[in-house]
Amino acid sequence: MKAAKRAFDLVVAALLLVVTSPVLLLAMLVIRASSPGPALFSQIRVGQNGVLFRCHKVRTMYHGTPSLPSHEAPENSVTVIGKALRKFKIDELPQLWNVLKGEMSLVGPRPCLPTQTVLIELRKRLGVLSALPGITGLAQIRDIDMSDPKLCAETDAAYLQTASIGFDLRILLGTIIGPEQVQI
Repeated sequence: MKAAKRAFDLVVAALLLVVTSPVLLLAMLVIRASSPGPALFSQIRVGQNGVLFRCHKVRTMYHGTPSLPSHEAPENSVTVIGKALRKFKIDELPQLWNVLKGEMSLVGPRPCLPTQTVLIELRKRLGVLSALPGITGLAQIRDIDMSDPKLCAETDAAYLQTASIGFDLRILLGTIIGPEQVQI
């Protein structure tokens, strides 16, 4: 399963990177034109086995916003353009590079910040840290964010118990077209 998932990740991430590169370029230009600061940013996140890595994203917040979990960031820290980018998941596209580098998978537990110690400890206990983090995951499809660490970690563990290429495809499809459109 592990080799098949990695092959699936590589092929799909490479294709998505090629197909979405015009959208990513346009988003970067709009960000640069609408607010000061870089269009892309990297943030240290907790990866497989607790190893820290740089997670790449399109900037959706004003430059200089503190590095906090999304649910803790001030509401007014997200730019107008950033709200649209988040709605359509365009801010996550640079993470396709993380997938190609082997730091992430397309589907898996979302990587958290090193400061989210309660979530990290729960994930460690449930064996979730053994998996590559994902661009999307079962918790995201079920609208569970990291503000509820216990439910998030339990949902991540449940995903790992039932993970398959078919399930990953359904989660990816649900992320793109909406979970209510896909049986998950």
